[in-house]
Amino acid sequence: MAKPVLWPCEAIWEAVAPMLAGFTVEVLPQVDSTNTELMRRARSGRLEPVLLVTEQQTAGRGRLGRQWLSGADRAGSAPTALTFSLGLNLAPEDWSGLSLAVGLSVAQSLHPDIRLKWPNDLWWHDRKLAGILIETANLGAANAGRYVVIGIGINIQTPPAQGFSTAPMGLTELLPGVDAAQALGRIAAPLVRTVQAFEARGFAPFQAAFNACDALSQVPVTLSDGIQGVAQGVDATGALLLHTAQGVQRVTSSEVSVRLQAGPGYAYL
Repeated sequence: MAKPVLWPCEAIWEAVAPMLAGFTVEVLPQVDSTNTELMRRARSGRLEPVLLVTEQQTAGRGRLGRQWLSGADRAGSAPTALTFSLGLNLAPEDWSGLSLAVGLSVAQSLHPDIRLKWPNDLWWHDRKLAGILIETANLGAANAGRYVVIGIGINIQTPPAQGFSTAPMGLTELLPGVDAAQALGRIAAPLVRTVQAFEARGFAPFQAAFNACDALSQVPVTLSDGIQGVAQGVDATGALLLHTAQGVQRVTSSEVSVRLQAGPGYAYL
């Protein structure tokens, strides 16, 4: 039988609690989705700041309704992925670019070679390492902001490639021997600091660092609405800048996804 996972809950709490009053860390052996669970709690009035981790997620969700399965291969085994959600009250002046700031924080906490695929994936050599899903709930009071749930899924072991439109990779390829608990310990406190900085100043302070890690920079891409162009980084709001035949267009992440154009050196996502 595998040893129990030694999650760094106390260390995370000690690092985050001074920044975030009422903060707690909770680990569940299994849940349908950490995002779904925190959204359920928010709808029932439970709006305290929390980091919710699960060792096995059975009905995970990605952006645009995609499925994200993660966790242990079997009961009692070590998690093959790190799956967690951070829930907290947030009232930024502009929400644009939050997922990009979150992705940047995670990448910087893990490894300098990780790249960011707009708007919500972490890549390494055109293979997907992690994804981000952000959801919000209205707090019900004017000017009170919203309760935001930031869900993050990271492959620790490399999954089989079958069934994926983008080849996956695991963090152990970059950090041999790392496990889910160690990865969480690297990510948690810097993530809270990043989210609070975003709340105070928006995405603009993160723009240059994101563009330095941009996996799509100067790459021909096709949007899900059929528009084609060459990606040229993001602007100060986190919008993708796409050079098309009609000129440079700003693309927001609310309704479109991006794939690389088919051709030599490129593959569909």
